[in-house]
Formats: sequence, structure tokens, C-alpha cells
Amino acid sequence: MGDAGSGPPQLRPGRALAHTPGAFGSTPHRSDGRPPQTPRGARHPDPDGHPGTTPPVPGWPTFLLGLPALLLALITWQVAAHGPLARADERLSDAVVHPNRWFELLADLGNITVAVPVLVVALVLAARCSRRAGADRWWLPSVAAAVLMAAVPAVIVPLKELIARPGPPVMGPGTGFFPSGHTATAAVAYGAATLLLLPRLPSAAARRTLVAGCLALNLAVATGLVARGYHWPLDVLASWCLCALLLTGLAMFLSRSTRRSSARTPSRRTGPS
Repeated sequence: MGDAGSGPPQLRPGRALAHTPGAFGSTPHRSDGRPPQTPRGARHPDPDGHPGTTPPVPGWPTFLLGLPALLLALITWQVAAHGPLARADERLSDAVVHPNRWFELLADLGNITVAVPVLVVALVLAARCSRRAGADRWWLPSVAAAVLMAAVPAVIVPLKELIARPGPPVMGPGTGFFPSGHTATAAVAYGAATLLLLPRLPSAAARRTLVAGCLALNLAVATGLVARGYHWPLDVLASWCLCALLLTGLAMFLSRSTRRSSARTPSRRTGPS
């Protein structure tokens, strides 16, 4: 024990040895054309399926899916049981409802006749851009977004019938207001259009403008629905949580589809190697 610190430090197998120049399995970066130590093609996805990065960023798909799902479950439980959160929601609605034509026009941005044509234009543009770029299965992202839009009523309508929440006093008697269908239509249509067009824009400023426009449209729809008295605030919030799940799933699918298409498309050289 007395000579524990007198000798030179020893290399630990499997740790520093693996990164020592010339060691077995080591591929240090060199100027003679050999591959770097961590080539891009050798990166592995993290446990949640996120593409490999340096350093890895684990867990974000789980967070993006888990938090909206938790909020949706909490809101649905409170509305179904008419708990304290639902009662506070009704008091808030009474304070903010001011029916007028302006709020009605904002709410109309969530109509199928307004939101879906915007998505259709984005579907066509995205498909044309992918086809011109020579992408493999260029039609797949647009088809996936269209299927998601078509699936919205199949998700929203059963929830409306199951919860059977009455509407605000402005709407009179009747049930089926939770969650908000107009909110879901706007969120999926404008959100899917943004996801399709975002990677095809040439500059960061254009991408920021597109995202800001998507958020502004959805906030306008929510403001119109609540202030006009068409929906309770929690109806809108629950739809946002549900659509966050749907759009996160679409974003993950589009990301994987793009990577697979890029891997199958041979690189084009513009000059001599």
C-alpha cells in the first residue's frame, strides 16, 4: 500500500485505451483522409429514437408526448367529474365572453372550409418540392399529413360523445363541446402545413416567420372561440394537448422518412473529387 502512488498512472482497459492513438479500434481524426473518430454515419440513436447527435440529446420525444398526454388526462378527468378546475374554467369563461363579429371571424379561421384548403396547398407544394429534389417516395410526407387531418374527426367525435360537456350559456342547450373541434382542425391543418414546408424554406428568417404565423393563427382561433362564447377555455386547451400528441407523432415520422430518403438518394457531386 505504501507504493500506491509512486508508479506512473496505468491505463484502464476499455476506457482511455479505446481513445489512445494507435490503440485497437481507435480511429482518430487524421489529415490523410482517414475517417474521424466519431463519423456521422456511425452515430446511434438515443433510446427514444432521436437521431444521434454530439453530445446526445436524450428524452425529448418522451417529454413532448408525455406532458401533453398528462395534461389531457387531467383536464378530461376534471371536466368529466365537474371538478374544481372545470368550475374555475366556467367562471373564467363568464369573465371573458364578449360576443361580437370580430371574435366570430377569428373563430372562423378554424372552420374546415378555411383551414383544410391551406393544408391542401402545403401538401401540393411539399410534394412538388420533394419530387423535383429527386427524393425517394416523395409523396409520403404529404400523404401522412393528409391522413392525420382525416383522422381528426375520428378522434374528436368519440371524445365529445363520451364527455358530453354542455356548452357556454351563449350556445344554449346541448352537449358535445369538449374537446373543441375547431381548435383541433386549426391546430392540425396549420401545424401539419408548417411541418411540411419548414425544411423546404431557404433561410432561418423564413422558417421563423412560418412558425410565428402558425402560432398566431392558432392563438387567433382560440381567442375567437373563447371570447365569442363558442367554447369553454378548457375545451380549447384539451384540443391543443391532443393535437400536440398528433403533431409530434407526425414530426417524428417525417424526420425518419426524410433520413431514409436521403440515405437512399446518391449524393450529387458538383465538381471533381
